Amino acid sequence: MNTLAIYMTAAIAEIGGCFAFWAWLRLERSPWWGIVGTVSLVIFAMVLTRSDTAFAGRAYAAYGGVYIATSLLWLLVVEGVVPDRWDILGAGICLVGAALILWGPRPLLQ
Repeated sequence: MNTLAIYMTAAIAEIGGCFAFWAWLRLERSPWWGIVGTVSLVIFAMVLTRSDTAFAGRAYAAYGGVYIATSLLWLLVVEGVVPDRWDILGAGICLVGAALILWGPRPLLQ
Protein backbone atom coordinates (compact mmCIF):
# COMPACT_ATOMS: atom_id res chain seq x y z
CA MET A 1 0.00 0.00 0.00
CA ASN A 2 1.48 3.38 -0.92
CA THR A 3 1.93 6.21 1.57
CA LEU A 4 -1.08 8.25 0.46
CA ALA A 5 -3.36 5.19 0.63
CA ILE A 6 -2.03 4.38 4.11
CA TYR A 7 -2.65 7.95 5.29
CA MET A 8 -6.15 8.07 3.77
CA THR A 9 -7.07 4.72 5.33
CA ALA A 10 -5.66 5.80 8.69
CA ALA A 11 -7.53 9.12 8.51
CA ILE A 12 -10.86 7.45 7.77
CA ALA A 13 -10.33 5.03 10.65
CA GLU A 14 -9.31 7.81 13.05
CA ILE A 15 -12.09 10.19 12.07
CA GLY A 16 -14.62 7.36 12.14
CA GLY A 17 -13.44 6.31 15.58
CA CYS A 18 -13.57 9.82 16.95
CA PHE A 19 -16.96 10.40 15.34
CA ALA A 20 -18.26 7.22 17.00
CA PHE A 21 -17.38 8.72 20.39
CA TRP A 22 -18.94 12.02 19.28
CA ALA A 23 -22.14 10.15 18.37
CA TRP A 24 -22.18 8.32 21.70
CA LEU A 25 -21.32 11.22 23.99
CA ARG A 26 -22.63 14.29 22.12
CA LEU A 27 -25.48 12.87 20.05
CA GLU A 28 -26.60 10.50 22.83
CA ARG A 29 -26.34 7.35 20.73
CA SER A 30 -25.92 3.88 22.22
CA PRO A 31 -22.77 3.09 24.25
CA TRP A 32 -22.01 0.50 21.54
CA TRP A 33 -20.74 3.45 19.51
CA GLY A 34 -17.87 3.66 22.02
CA ILE A 35 -16.88 0.08 21.25
CA VAL A 36 -17.02 0.76 17.51
CA GLY A 37 -14.94 3.88 18.09
CA THR A 38 -12.32 1.97 20.06
CA VAL A 39 -11.97 -0.70 17.37
CA SER A 40 -11.72 1.96 14.68
CA LEU A 41 -9.00 3.82 16.59
CA VAL A 42 -7.00 0.60 17.03
CA ILE A 43 -7.24 0.04 13.27
CA PHE A 44 -6.06 3.63 12.73
CA ALA A 45 -2.95 3.07 14.86
CA MET A 46 -2.14 -0.22 13.18
CA VAL A 47 -2.52 1.21 9.67
CA LEU A 48 -0.47 4.35 10.38
CA THR A 49 2.49 2.26 11.52
CA ARG A 50 2.66 0.83 7.98
CA SER A 51 3.87 4.18 6.62
CA ASP A 52 7.20 3.81 4.86
CA THR A 53 8.88 6.62 6.79
CA ALA A 54 12.08 6.23 8.78
CA PHE A 55 10.89 8.26 11.78
CA ALA A 56 7.53 8.14 13.55
CA GLY A 57 7.43 11.89 14.20
CA ARG A 58 7.87 12.68 10.52
CA ALA A 59 5.18 10.16 9.57
CA TYR A 60 2.76 11.69 12.08
CA ALA A 61 3.53 15.24 10.97
CA ALA A 62 2.93 14.43 7.30
CA TYR A 63 -0.19 12.46 8.20
CA GLY A 64 -1.61 15.55 9.89
CA GLY A 65 -2.14 17.31 6.56
CA VAL A 66 -3.97 14.31 5.11
CA TYR A 67 -6.05 14.06 8.30
CA ILE A 68 -7.16 17.68 7.93
CA ALA A 69 -8.18 17.28 4.30
CA THR A 70 -9.97 14.00 5.02
CA SER A 71 -11.80 15.63 7.94
CA LEU A 72 -13.25 18.15 5.51
CA LEU A 73 -14.34 15.33 3.19
CA TRP A 74 -16.02 13.75 6.23
CA LEU A 75 -17.72 17.07 6.92
CA LEU A 76 -19.13 17.04 3.38
CA VAL A 77 -19.99 13.36 2.91
CA VAL A 78 -21.09 12.27 6.39
CA GLU A 79 -22.30 15.48 8.01
CA GLY A 80 -23.65 17.12 4.86
CA VAL A 81 -21.89 20.46 5.37
CA VAL A 82 -20.07 22.00 2.43
CA PRO A 83 -16.57 23.21 3.37
CA ASP A 84 -16.10 26.89 2.64
CA ARG A 85 -13.24 28.46 0.71
CA TRP A 86 -11.21 28.98 3.90
CA ASP A 87 -11.56 25.31 4.80
CA ILE A 88 -10.36 24.32 1.34
CA LEU A 89 -7.51 26.84 1.29
CA GLY A 90 -6.38 25.74 4.75
CA ALA A 91 -6.48 22.07 3.77
CA GLY A 92 -4.50 22.83 0.62
CA ILE A 93 -1.82 24.61 2.62
CA CYS A 94 -1.66 21.67 5.02
CA LEU A 95 -1.32 19.17 2.17
CA VAL A 96 1.55 21.17 0.67
CA GLY A 97 3.21 21.19 4.09
CA ALA A 98 2.64 17.44 4.48
CA ALA A 99 4.19 16.80 1.07
CA LEU A 100 7.23 18.88 1.99
CA ILE A 101 7.66 16.99 5.25
CA LEU A 102 7.26 13.61 3.62
CA TRP A 103 9.05 14.04 0.31
CA GLY A 104 11.35 17.04 0.79
CA PRO A 105 14.96 16.40 -0.15
CA ARG A 106 17.15 15.54 2.81
CA PRO A 107 20.34 13.58 3.45
CA LEU A 108 19.94 9.79 3.54
CA LEU A 109 20.61 9.52 7.27
CA GLN A 110 17.67 11.74 8.22
